[in-house]
Amino acid sequence: MNKKNISVPYRIPMLVVGFVCLAFGISSGLLRMGWNSPLPAASLTAFHGPLMVCGFLGTVIALERAVALGERWAYFGPLAAALGGLILIAGLSWHIGVVLWIFASGILSVATAHIFIRQRALFTLILLLGSLSWLLGNLLWLGGLGIAQIVPWWISFLVLTIAGERLELSRFLPPSLGSKVVFILILTLFLIGVVLATLSSDLNVQVLSLALLALALWLLRQDVARHTIKQKGLTRFIAACLISGYVWLLVGGLIGLLTQHLMPGFSYDAFLHTILVGFVFSMIFGHAPIIFPAVAKVKIPYHFTFYLPLIVLHGSLIVRIAGDLLQNQHSRSIGGALNAIALLLFVLSTISAVIRSKKQKI
Repeated sequence: MNKKNISVPYRIPMLVVGFVCLAFGISSGLLRMGWNSPLPAASLTAFHGPLMVCGFLGTVIALERAVALGERWAYFGPLAAALGGLILIAGLSWHIGVVLWIFASGILSVATAHIFIRQRALFTLILLLGSLSWLLGNLLWLGGLGIAQIVPWWISFLVLTIAGERLELSRFLPPSLGSKVVFILILTLFLIGVVLATLSSDLNVQVLSLALLALALWLLRQDVARHTIKQKGLTRFIAACLISGYVWLLVGGLIGLLTQHLMPGFSYDAFLHTILVGFVFSMIFGHAPIIFPAVAKVKIPYHFTFYLPLIVLHGSLIVRIAGDLLQNQHSRSIGGALNAIALLLFVLSTISAVIRSKKQKI
């Protein structure tokens, strides 16, 4: 192992805090939908999104990138992201949390720039643009923009990070030059859409959505998952997660494209959660058996029960999005509660897989 890397016992607390942010993020989301929550998060209802994106996903992505870079200074990124979440959970000034997230996203951007310098490739450039999107979104938030205005930059952070990682793996099935050109044009349109959505005062995301729709179709056509879905075990499970995630990205693109002005609480909720839950968490479910062993040095052996959280996630989203589009608050709330159950099942299935692995060693 790279001697500049920090040992696993120092990584685990950051990962744990990331999952604490996830728990409080889910809890605050349930409270917003009218459900009673077991966690004292009533004051956090306004920070559901930041806890999920910056506190949980930011910590996990920054930690993964620090491990990949192998430099100790890069771990200040996930550390700051985790601390930013704890600041909000503790009820302290959200400005302090945002400053910490700015620092975290800045470190992540520098770390990703180092990776790009080491390996100048399209996928590392896209990863860098994703990191810079998180940084810019956080700066705009501290500068006074509302969360709805900076969400496009957080979407850019996550979508570009995933797209870059999938493009890296496409070396096993390299896209043609023409396909790469189309990919670059799609991402250019996507970034233009992000800027226009930020400048829009009426939640108009049509250009952004057109790019998301095109990206989903490109990924469905080019990703190696369309071949690996024919295999068995973990390989098929990962492919199922990827393909289903791309379908949700496509649905999100369609919702945003066909809705001229997103309605807060309904079409806006549908647009955001098809992307941030349907697409992003499908990717997390699929990559967890690979990412967590690399970060925490624990094995997560495949088990057929991995499909349960994925099935519940998709079923719950169908209920939620139907409620959004039909403006049925009851259906929307039921779907949101089932979303939370899906994420809980994911955490439990991951923990049980680690325990099975430990028992197999005894």
